[in-house]
Amino acid sequence: MIDVGAPGVQTLVQDSGRSGHFAIGLPPSGPMDLWSHHAANALVGNSPDAATLESVYVGPELHFRRDTVVAVTGADVDLRVNGRSMPTWTTLPVTAGSVLTVGSALRGARSYVAVRGGIGTTPVMGSRSTYLSSAIGGLDGRALRAGDVLPSGVDLGPYPKLGFSVEHDDRPDLGRTQDVRVVLGLCSYRFTPESLERMFTSPFTVGTEANRVGYRLSGPQLDFVEREPPFGAGDNPSNVVDLGYPVGSIQVPGGEELICLLRDGVTGGGYATVGTIINCDIDRLAQMKAPDCVRLSKIGIDDALQARRERGARIERLYHAARD
Repeated sequence: MIDVGAPGVQTLVQDSGRSGHFAIGLPPSGPMDLWSHHAANALVGNSPDAATLESVYVGPELHFRRDTVVAVTGADVDLRVNGRSMPTWTTLPVTAGSVLTVGSALRGARSYVAVRGGIGTTPVMGSRSTYLSSAIGGLDGRALRAGDVLPSGVDLGPYPKLGFSVEHDDRPDLGRTQDVRVVLGLCSYRFTPESLERMFTSPFTVGTEANRVGYRLSGPQLDFVEREPPFGAGDNPSNVVDLGYPVGSIQVPGGEELICLLRDGVTGGGYATVGTIINCDIDRLAQMKAPDCVRLSKIGIDDALQARRERGARIERLYHAARD
């Protein structure tokens, strides 16, 4: 068991996600920064399906009742064990009675805590991931609170190498400006060619509304192609007849700002979607906060799939490296 001394900010139990339920309006949830989540699990010798703790800006204070192994990845945070500074992205042994404190994010936004065996909360619909909007998964479907007790899981892989660290080149770029790749599609035909050109040549600023449901990006006005509204769509030029929203979909209500739907985003609606952020680059967006700068670039579906395969191969290599 692990006792929560202080919860941090919106600290949630997240595993790889709750797949297969889009048809009933349920998004996958799971970690916003999938790479950092997997790296944390690899460092403690967990299976890829193990649950970690995801926090925003400030992480938790955890009290351990038994000897175990931990790792903290993601944002650049002040990490301490029993008040002593410790490195992040490193396999760390802790003894019974130890207190781990994940401080404020100095760079980036989200940190991930992995514990050997994972967080053993009860799965809901095949996943331990917390989905706040429906209050399911995780610990009673909510963020952690002081005084909570977290059960340890049994999602174990081979024992890790103590002191092993992820190379800096394999850690996220936490710069305040990021390039994010987008596959055009869905309703891109609703926008003028000049607007699409502006979208891919102008900077966007992350707004204060930036959470697991979606990020708002402020930038140039995007204009719609004139049309006669089809039956079933609203009069606003951004309205379309209802369609599904993949994770990463970019809505443009009224053409005034981009709304990027993320891990807890709605699964369908009636706004035009200009394209989709590729899965790998949601990791980048997850570490950004207001008023960071985003530059969008266009990518084809084949290149997007290749990027996903390459990330999968990197994750597999890291799991092997941490235990060999």
